[in-house]
Amino acid sequence: MRILAVLAIGILASRTALGVDNPIVSPFETDSAVVQATAVDSLVQTALQQHGIEPANVCSDEVFVRRVYLDVIGTLPSQPEILIFLTSPAPDRRAKLIEALLEREEFADYWALKWCDLLRVKAEFPINLWPNAVQAYHRWIRDSIRANKPYDEFARELLTSSGSNFRVPPVNFYRAVQGRTPQGLAAATALTFMGTRLEHWSEKDRADLSVFFSRVAYKKTDEWKEEIVVLDPTATEPLNAVFPGGTTVTIPATEDPRVVFADWLITPENPWFTKAAVNRVWSWLMGRGIIHEPDDIRPDNPPVNLELLSYLEKEFVESKYDLKQLFRVILNSRTYQQSPISRSTSPEAEALFAHYMVRRIDAEVVADALNWICGSGEEYQSLIPEPYTNIPEELRTIALADASITSPMLEVFGRSPRDTGLESERDNQPSDRLCLHMLNSTHIQRKIMTSSRIRQLVATSKGDSREAIRTVYLTVLSRYPTDAEIATVIDYAWDQGGKADQTALDLVWALVNSKEFLYRH
Repeated sequence: MRILAVLAIGILASRTALGVDNPIVSPFETDSAVVQATAVDSLVQTALQQHGIEPANVCSDEVFVRRVYLDVIGTLPSQPEILIFLTSPAPDRRAKLIEALLEREEFADYWALKWCDLLRVKAEFPINLWPNAVQAYHRWIRDSIRANKPYDEFARELLTSSGSNFRVPPVNFYRAVQGRTPQGLAAATALTFMGTRLEHWSEKDRADLSVFFSRVAYKKTDEWKEEIVVLDPTATEPLNAVFPGGTTVTIPATEDPRVVFADWLITPENPWFTKAAVNRVWSWLMGRGIIHEPDDIRPDNPPVNLELLSYLEKEFVESKYDLKQLFRVILNSRTYQQSPISRSTSPEAEALFAHYMVRRIDAEVVADALNWICGSGEEYQSLIPEPYTNIPEELRTIALADASITSPMLEVFGRSPRDTGLESERDNQPSDRLCLHMLNSTHIQRKIMTSSRIRQLVATSKGDSREAIRTVYLTVLSRYPTDAEIATVIDYAWDQGGKADQTALDLVWALVNSKEFLYRH
């Protein structure tokens, strides 16, 4: 019967989503003019018109509240938070919600997680930062995001710092590279701050960039696992180097080549730095880069909307590299707040941002969402016993510092191993293994069947079946069910003999296995 319930709900959702009879697809869209067009929207609209593509409708408030919580703080909204937003009469309630989320502690947790993927924050093989350094590095990254440190300062500290891996956390940027050769350090720098992969460069250009990192040295101390990152003290000759683009420079032996490189890279005029940053943030929020992939910028991979990319670069520089302001510019646009349902059959609609891109939720966010719905925790493990591996189950998964600490569910859902810093390391594609884990594993079944939160939700409905169904939908999908969905569940409950608790548990099981739960939309 469970399968029948899933199929029934799935069919209803599909029929609704097709929107055959109604151009506004309820409950996913709205025809209310709640979003004012911005400069971002004008640039996206111009590109769509040039290709004869119609943009999607604006998403409903129900879709928006779930989306913006997941995208900004990696967290499902609670029932009270949803109701406060949905009942707010303020015309600017979406902008106010964005502003409130940017100040939440979870914002720092979630975006530290994203940056830790790029910066390869991992204690064990093959990165081998070791646990103490991982904790210090993660804390520095999170504190930087919490304080909204300007991005140019953030990058400069990572590129130019020297000292102990425990006491000067950003030096771990040069430790979190396999091999630690000048070529490897150059490749990591290009990938992180220029959004480009050195394997696409000529051998000479790769060698030229490596020169700037040829005097990075490492020194052990008597403290366990401590390592000092220093400028090679044995160098006595000036260094001849060539910047990307061909400009030459002679660097005195007493000067740090990394500082010279950072001075060249971190300027408004640099063709790589700002472009890579805004393109990456756009990709994180919209699901696809203006240059796609966001870490594969090269001359033969041009932006799909050069004017849009240039506008974001200009805004970012004028805000003095304020990342939260860049978030505001994107999140408050109509383009971000579009429905996920395309109104165009053009194959270019998604690449030109004619609708919000549906994509699977990150592994850590799914794990936290299930734990929150079921009132449970996650059992973490590490193959190599080290300090700090005794992680309490109640710790949010998005707050985990170390990629070496994991769980079977995180592995099934494609968490990033943080071995290379490539965005593609995180596997958010569907798989048979993932589906089977959600449908048949004792892990998921035990979470649901032992959930005190779900039983409490049923109890608060005081025997009102429709209210119980509405509460479960609001908790799992952040929206109310349609009348057809309520009727389907009531029919199912009748078949089950009217057992409210069991019906609610089965309904939760069906909903967490739906695409609507597992995907951002």
